[in-house]
Amino acid sequence: MDAVFGVEYDGGVILAADQSNARSILVYQTNVDKIVPLTDHSAMGCAGPNADVVNFTQYISKNLKLYELSHDGSRLSTHAQANFARGELATALRRGPYQVNALIGGYDGDSKGGKGGGSLYFLDYLASLQRVKYGAQGYAAHFTLGLLDREWREGLTEAEAVEIVDHCIQEMHTRFLVSQPNFIVKAIDKDGVRVVKMGADPADT
Repeated sequence: MDAVFGVEYDGGVILAADQSNARSILVYQTNVDKIVPLTDHSAMGCAGPNADVVNFTQYISKNLKLYELSHDGSRLSTHAQANFARGELATALRRGPYQVNALIGGYDGDSKGGKGGGSLYFLDYLASLQRVKYGAQGYAAHFTLGLLDREWREGLTEAEAVEIVDHCIQEMHTRFLVSQPNFIVKAIDKDGVRVVKMGADPADT
């Protein structure tokens, strides 16, 4: 019963996710952080069973760190990170598949002489990968894709992207049958991954 959505803006990406950990008729937590940093300038928002989400995000983030340590500090681009994650999902698909749907957001600098900026990738549990300007996973896709399509435009500022995300959260609170009291919103830009707002502190156990 997850809700994850993302918006690309001029200079970065906004990722948002609900903070509930629920199964069947039980809610276990309302302060979970489903947006996991992959590197200093990228993060993955995941929807799916909590065990698979934790296993997959940790597996991807630790392997990206291993790559960095093995290659003298060289880091993969967001595009390469998304394709690595897609490859791992595809490999696991016929062995022990992960039931995860993800949005991967990151910021890449101007190392090739071009303008740096954010990028957002849509990855589903069948290992289908697509770069998108906005996206939603989990139950959020049923309620927010039309709103994202109407409000997204080229050249958004961070504040405007956060406002779109706020509208998505309000839509979930209004329309969705299941209560999702808390959401966490993170921005990924040239300064790294940072929390914009959150309903409950994940460190509060």
